[in-house]
Amino acid sequence: MRLALYQPDIPQNTGTMLRLCACLAVAVDIIEPAGFPVSDRAFRRAGLDYLDAVAITRHVSWAAFEAARRAEGRRLVLATTRAETSYPAFAFAPGDILLVGRESAGVPDDVHDAADARVTIPMHNGLRSLNVAVAAGMILGEALRQTGGLAV
Repeated sequence: MRLALYQPDIPQNTGTMLRLCACLAVAVDIIEPAGFPVSDRAFRRAGLDYLDAVAITRHVSWAAFEAARRAEGRRLVLATTRAETSYPAFAFAPGDILLVGRESAGVPDDVHDAADARVTIPMHNGLRSLNVAVAAGMILGEALRQTGGLAV
C-alpha cells in the first residue's frame, strides 16, 4: 500500500500525511510541483522528526509518476468527492496506491480519468469535503484494515 500526494499545496497537511505514513509503515509518493519546497530540509524545518521513518519517492511530474506506477503494475485508487463508491464498500488490494489531490483544486480531469478506481467519503448533505490529511487517514486506515496491513 502506498499514499500518493498530487501537487500538495499546504506543507502542514503534507507533514501530517508523512507522519501518518511513517506510523503506519506506508510509503509515500509526492507528485510535483508542490506549492512549497519539497525537500528533506524543508520538512525537517517544519518539525517532522518522523522523516527518517517514511519512504518517500518524489516524482517531477504526473507523467513521471504514471510511468513508474504502470511499470510496477499498481492500481491507482483516487479519493474524490466525484466518486460513486463509498470507501468502506470498496475492495482494496495490498499493492494499491491511494491518491489524494491538491487542497485547493483536487486533481484535473486527466488525472481523475487515469485512476483505476475512485472512492469517496460519505458526508452530511451540503458539505463539500474534509481536510485532505483527515480524508487520507480515514481511507488509508480502511485500506490497511482490509488488507491486513495494520500493525498489531
